[in-house]
Amino acid sequence: MLQEFFHFLATNPFILLFLTVGLAVWLGRQSVAGYGLGMVASAIIVGSGLSVWASVYGEKLALDNFTKSLFYYLFMYGVGLRVGPSFVNSLGGDGIKFTALAIVSCLCGLTIVVLGVRFLELPPGTAGGILAGSQTMSAAIGSAEQAVTSGAITLPAGTSAGDVSAMIALSYGITYLWGTVGIILITKYLPTWWGIDARAAARDYEKEHGVASGDAPALSGWTMGSLRAYRLENPGWVGRTMADMLRENPEYRFVNIVRDGTALGAREDLPLALGDVIALGGTLTGLTDKMGLIGPEVADRTALDLPLDRAEILVTNRDTLKKTREEWRALPGANEIQVLAIERSGVPIPLGTNTTLQRLDVVTIVGLKSAVEKIGEAFGRVIRPSTGTDLLTLSLGMILGFLIGAIEFPAFGSNIGLGNAGGLLVSGVIVSSLTSRLRFFGNTPAAARNILEDLGLVVFVAIVGINAGNSLLAQLTGMLALKIFVLGFIACSLPPILVWVLGLYVFKFNPAVLMGGVAGARSHSGPCREAAVEIGSNVPWIGFPVAYAVSGVLLTVFGYFAMVLAN
Repeated sequence: MLQEFFHFLATNPFILLFLTVGLAVWLGRQSVAGYGLGMVASAIIVGSGLSVWASVYGEKLALDNFTKSLFYYLFMYGVGLRVGPSFVNSLGGDGIKFTALAIVSCLCGLTIVVLGVRFLELPPGTAGGILAGSQTMSAAIGSAEQAVTSGAITLPAGTSAGDVSAMIALSYGITYLWGTVGIILITKYLPTWWGIDARAAARDYEKEHGVASGDAPALSGWTMGSLRAYRLENPGWVGRTMADMLRENPEYRFVNIVRDGTALGAREDLPLALGDVIALGGTLTGLTDKMGLIGPEVADRTALDLPLDRAEILVTNRDTLKKTREEWRALPGANEIQVLAIERSGVPIPLGTNTTLQRLDVVTIVGLKSAVEKIGEAFGRVIRPSTGTDLLTLSLGMILGFLIGAIEFPAFGSNIGLGNAGGLLVSGVIVSSLTSRLRFFGNTPAAARNILEDLGLVVFVAIVGINAGNSLLAQLTGMLALKIFVLGFIACSLPPILVWVLGLYVFKFNPAVLMGGVAGARSHSGPCREAAVEIGSNVPWIGFPVAYAVSGVLLTVFGYFAMVLAN
């Protein structure tokens, strides 16, 4: 029965592929004590396991390299689209410091892996796999394989490219578990090891910068702005206009007037009459300090039934970059909108009183349409979400990436370059940086980009696992597995400690912020999430985005260089 099943899979590659992907996604969702493999690591395990199991029955499971490369290239382009805006942000202010943390972490991990592979005389392929697993950067598997297919490394006699690919997968699987769990535990407990109360440090930061605590409710009854209606009963305003009232009470925003049941809109030149219902916007304080100025508050639906607009604003105006959240509220229309969220490099950051914006941040607001447009002009551009994807820009971006990848220069005794994967990563960064500024081309909704990344990577890794399984048993020994694990353990554990020391003593970061910086320097959101839960604060997310974007690019490319330098 099983032999017929595996023969069926061997002769139906598409069913084999998506069976592997489906099982990987299911396995990746399982967790023990809050920890799980994730779908990418599961794809290696499921793909290799099916392939090894089939070989017992004399069936060879394999998928073609074109499919494998195609999905990996789509993934790399998607990564470039995601991290592109943060590369601009990393060039100024504290972004440079967080960039330095990422560079130090990535270089440290690469150095440990290369020197360890050389010292332990590990077989070809282990360098790329150990780097990918210990740094939990699955994309490095692809760049490591690129080093083989491009001829950048010379294979020993009797070693095939398939053997090297299998060793990459094997090394990745052995080191990934501690790479995931280790960085989470290290990030959570670094402050304790240093005798620092990170929870207290987070509270100090929250108090100084007005950041909400991690245990604050997601929804709050308090809002800075409000919209209310009043019936005119004060005879002192009869015959005068709203323009007169606003000159004497500039804290208000006039939005509507209702007379005899008919909404007349915001007509500031209209003489007022007894019984008019006037809808005003403004701060909650401003609207309650002068109760009775017009007359009693009323629940008039006609006056208050105004359409609200929800929009995302791309920050491009340099004048807003130095403004704090308190200063934003003085802008025209600010009292008529509410800020819901700020996103940086695809990562939400906590809102605080002293939160400052960076170029290409995305601010989500809701309020009156006229106010939304005013704030949009002040901050940059109003983005109207679209579900369509600009496939022309996608095609041109992919072509640009392949052209960049074809550029080579002499180094290490041979010609090397970014390769197709690295070129597509750079191309994605370029395209996303341009489209985030211009907005008139290249629309790629977040959901579409996530498909490029998630499906691209899991399919690629699944195929690597399936193709590697045929030779895994022949290469695996107990001593080899032990050496790989020990080297991966060191490569995972030392870089975050070095980053912590650098950030704490050289850059003088708040320890709670630095916890997020350590997680970002490893391009892993899990440790930041766990750190935020551990100290009950959102502060670690402030240090996460820039380091996360930079390390994601570096670790992906370093898979290639790990193979070349360890050869």
